[in-house]
Amino acid sequence: MSNSVPDSEVTRKLARYIVDAQPGDLPAAVKKEGLRTLLNYVGCAVGGAKHEAVDIAVKALLPFSGVAHASLFGRAERFDIMHAAFINGLSSHVLDFDDTHLKTVIHPGGPVCSAIIAYAEQFKVSGEDFLNALILGVEAECRIGNCVYPDHYDRGWHITGSTGVFGAAAAVGKLMKLDEQQMLYALGVAASQPVGLREMFGTMTKPFHPGRAAQNGLFAAFLAQGGFTSSNQALEAKRGWCNVLSTKQDYSEITKGLGDTFEISINTYKPFACGIVIHPAIDGCAQLSTKHDLKAEDVAKVELKVHPLVLELTGKKTPQTGLEGKFSVYHSCAMAIIDREAGEHQYSDENVRSPKTIALRDKVEAVVDKAIHEHQADVTITTVKGEKLHLFVENAIGSLGRPMTNADLEAKFAGLSHDILEPARIKPLMDLCWNVEGLKDVAVLAQSGRAA
Repeated sequence: MSNSVPDSEVTRKLARYIVDAQPGDLPAAVKKEGLRTLLNYVGCAVGGAKHEAVDIAVKALLPFSGVAHASLFGRAERFDIMHAAFINGLSSHVLDFDDTHLKTVIHPGGPVCSAIIAYAEQFKVSGEDFLNALILGVEAECRIGNCVYPDHYDRGWHITGSTGVFGAAAAVGKLMKLDEQQMLYALGVAASQPVGLREMFGTMTKPFHPGRAAQNGLFAAFLAQGGFTSSNQALEAKRGWCNVLSTKQDYSEITKGLGDTFEISINTYKPFACGIVIHPAIDGCAQLSTKHDLKAEDVAKVELKVHPLVLELTGKKTPQTGLEGKFSVYHSCAMAIIDREAGEHQYSDENVRSPKTIALRDKVEAVVDKAIHEHQADVTITTVKGEKLHLFVENAIGSLGRPMTNADLEAKFAGLSHDILEPARIKPLMDLCWNVEGLKDVAVLAQSGRAA
């Protein structure tokens, strides 16, 4: 049942805003968050570049690439911009380490950044225009997500893919300088290309979703630029995107406060390489393990009280691969106690199958407590000596209550990049991200992130 009755111009109002918005309209704090989003995206894309899923995609698609205008982060191959957008989007999400708009659990950076960076290598784009497009793309996808969340997500859509196409289309369309009608068409073509099923979580097809959303958004913008038509009411019509893909619609979330509030202002960045809903429990286990110098053999039982989404999304008790481990609160908390962190190494196939990890994983019990918020967890570790160690995590690290600092983001970037890029190239690449607004040609950013 709809929470608001739309007027007939929801899609047009969004299109008009995107077309009219100028770089000078953005508050300094919003630009800062755009830079943080970009830095986190590039670090994740570089870090995921050598993952098996990316290797498979590159090998499978290279024979079909067009003119090789565009770079891949962390790799030497070059592709046409359509394929580069897909592969960089895949790479940015494959570690499950990317940004999160907590209000909707959209990972907004991957679809938008992958599309506009690929576009900028073929068509010259200034840093000022690039940052503006990035922020507007995030605005489009997250506002549309706000309109339908949580029902859309509960139906089984992976909301990053299904809304990311709008962000990519809006951002690329902005760089193309589409007029209002063309932007309306771009959003319409995007609406006909939703991608992403939650059934795919724990497989290579999950990171396929933001990659495909980036590619589909590019596709939509190019068609619209050429005059390809769509419905003028792609979002709000009876058989439009919002009504077909969700049982809940609040159209005021799309149109209210456009230009006054910015969804990127509430973007967050992951300290752990797994599903965001597990982070409070990981945080609690890591803190207790560090404080009490715990070893796996010291633990008799781990009891977790968690938000309902934790078991719905990450309830895999016996993961067999690293990708499945990212969706196991049991594996994640075991690794948090053993290693006191949950980076990409903790989600290797080897660690998921380790007898030591499995033994501790089997001692983890998790129950739903509806009083627990998504950024909270209640953790009790009972030791073999009978001690009960307890911690209530009020705000997990990486949440809006305990955000990652710029230094945290740089440390994360460096950690993700050190096995992919030469050490001397990492700091200059970070500097390009921080200073992108001053670049005359953003192509240098993509080219600087390639592997030699």
